[in-house]
Amino acid sequence: MLEVDINADLGEGFGPWKMGEDEQLMQLISSANIACGFHAGDPSIMRNTLLRAKELGIDAGAHVGFPDLVGFGRRRMMIDPQTLCDLVLYQLAAISGMAEMIGHPIRLMSFHGALGNMIAEDEELATPLVAAVAAFNPELVIKSSLSPCIRNAAARCGGIKVETVFHADREYDEQGLLVSRKLPGAVIHDNQKVMQRVSQFLHEGTAKTIAGNTITIPARSILVHGDNAGAVELARAIREEVIRLGGKVVPLSKLSSTLG
Repeated sequence: MLEVDINADLGEGFGPWKMGEDEQLMQLISSANIACGFHAGDPSIMRNTLLRAKELGIDAGAHVGFPDLVGFGRRRMMIDPQTLCDLVLYQLAAISGMAEMIGHPIRLMSFHGALGNMIAEDEELATPLVAAVAAFNPELVIKSSLSPCIRNAAARCGGIKVETVFHADREYDEQGLLVSRKLPGAVIHDNQKVMQRVSQFLHEGTAKTIAGNTITIPARSILVHGDNAGAVELARAIREEVIRLGGKVVPLSKLSSTLG
């Protein structure tokens, strides 16, 4: 049977400011990427999101980024690797401690925004950061785009598990990396077009690049960006498409099947 994880970036508000429709999204997804307070989020939002994830039985993941609330973590920052490792470890420790107290441990982690893009394309930067995650908790699963840099770094530090995630609403380049948000069309806002991409992925395990070529995406998980308009409708449509194909939506930690 087809099994697919649907995950979304959540907990990205701050104080009284709300970002996205987290409550509705969490009823449709199977894994949550929870902001850890640096690019977005705060302790109360983290706690509440973790509690809801536990109630709904969905995987909880740490979504770590640059210390950049103003830029939502989407601006590149030149920080030396050791300091950057410390910043990542700080975020992992904060959300993991809260998750352990709640009784719903963190199973996954991903690098947000500009940090994720930089690691995906630079193995020299990916190596110490992936090693830091492995040293913190080798049982964590790193979720990423189609990045040889991250996979090579994981293999080099003992083989911490890496899961490729299909980005339904983002354009790919020819290497399978995400196209810069600075370029027109990098983020796909037309849900009909997004669903065409999802259908192709579910049936063939492939995606079209921004140049129109076909590449293989060896993923078992589909990402919906929670801060995008229409994210709830998109998550619902993806879930319905999986079910229509005779499959089911399953948390990433419990997946057994492959696509493609």
